[in-house]
Amino acid sequence: MKLAVVTSSLLAALASAGCSPVKRDIQPITNWGGNPSGLNLHVYVPARLTAKPAVILALHYCGGSGPAYSGQTKYNSLADTQGFIVLYPSSPNDNNCWDVATTKSLTHEGGGDSTGLANMVRWALTTYNGDPTKVFVTGSSSGCMMSNVMAVTYPDMFAAVSCYSGVAAGCLAGSPGASPTTADPTCANGEIVKTGEQWAAQARAMYPGYTGAYPRVQVWHGEADFFVHYKNMAEIMKQWSSLLSVPFSKNNTDTPQSGYTQMIYGDGTKLVGYSARGVGHTVPVHEEDDLRWFGI
Repeated sequence: MKLAVVTSSLLAALASAGCSPVKRDIQPITNWGGNPSGLNLHVYVPARLTAKPAVILALHYCGGSGPAYSGQTKYNSLADTQGFIVLYPSSPNDNNCWDVATTKSLTHEGGGDSTGLANMVRWALTTYNGDPTKVFVTGSSSGCMMSNVMAVTYPDMFAAVSCYSGVAAGCLAGSPGASPTTADPTCANGEIVKTGEQWAAQARAMYPGYTGAYPRVQVWHGEADFFVHYKNMAEIMKQWSSLLSVPFSKNNTDTPQSGYTQMIYGDGTKLVGYSARGVGHTVPVHEEDDLRWFGI
């Protein structure tokens, strides 16, 4: 992949945002736009960018932060060779969990966490001359839950999703909170069971009037996960199978590694799942598999 040297105009834009594109570390951003729920943002900009870089929104787990997720994943080192941008938001609310329960966050431009995260992506595309057709979202646990929410509240913003150990979009709707100490436990316990079309209808209602395409989705879940129960994986797959109109096709065992089973829906270009035998909460991040799914 051909990389382009960062231009002087981009340097000026980054300087006004309070970060440097040549320092290989995450940088805090304070003026990225509308922030209705008080989120925080760090960004990783590699020393060299592609001419129109891809943007990955990487969402942390409950109790975590953007900087912590940055340090625990390999996206930054991959960005150094592939020239993409990584956004690492942080939620300071509800035990540092993402809001996947309130109507505000579960509505397109509703003024919740999802709106603030969408504004971060818009800022990044403008600031770094990003490619709007190469915007992706990923996350673990609460970050996976929010990845699914972002994919249905802003489906025209994201090209693909890869999410680890979460729940279907809307599973926690109406819960008192989204953290282990505030949430209605029936969702995490895998006790909310719906048909695919019921899940899809709930997702569509989060962006009223939207008739466009939804992003490609890759789902990971551990079969020994009893914290966000493995039963939730079936609900996620039902939701996306209906939204993307792709039925289950086949399983591939020991893919991408021993003990993992790849679940193919349709021809495997829109929806795949990976169940991990003996793995609890959460499935380790498979960054290189994520990039292959994203097409970076």
